[in-house]
Amino acid sequence: MRTSFIKSVTFDCQDALVAARFWAAALGSTVDEDATADKAYVEAPGWGGPNLWFVRVPEPKTAKNRVHFDLRAPGLLPDEVERLVGVGATVARASDDLVVLQDPDGNEFCVE
Repeated sequence: MRTSFIKSVTFDCQDALVAARFWAAALGSTVDEDATADKAYVEAPGWGGPNLWFVRVPEPKTAKNRVHFDLRAPGLLPDEVERLVGVGATVARASDDLVVLQDPDGNEFCVE
């Protein structure tokens, strides 16, 4: 039996281009050349990952997101957190082996 696969993950956001630039920098990819503040696309770096779509919506984020990314740091955790903060993330909370950050729209994600 054939099954479905994840083609893309879509984010609602205030500015699609800002969100796409952050995630492209975070994941080592690029933003599609046709991206605008209304809609933007980031192709998954490497092979096999889902692509990312960003769509402007009128309402702000009001609650904790119910799905989030868990990223694996390629080296030392503090170095990766510093890099992600440098491209626009903010630290929400941290422990010795896991850091919860927020992207520019306040969506939480983890790095371990």
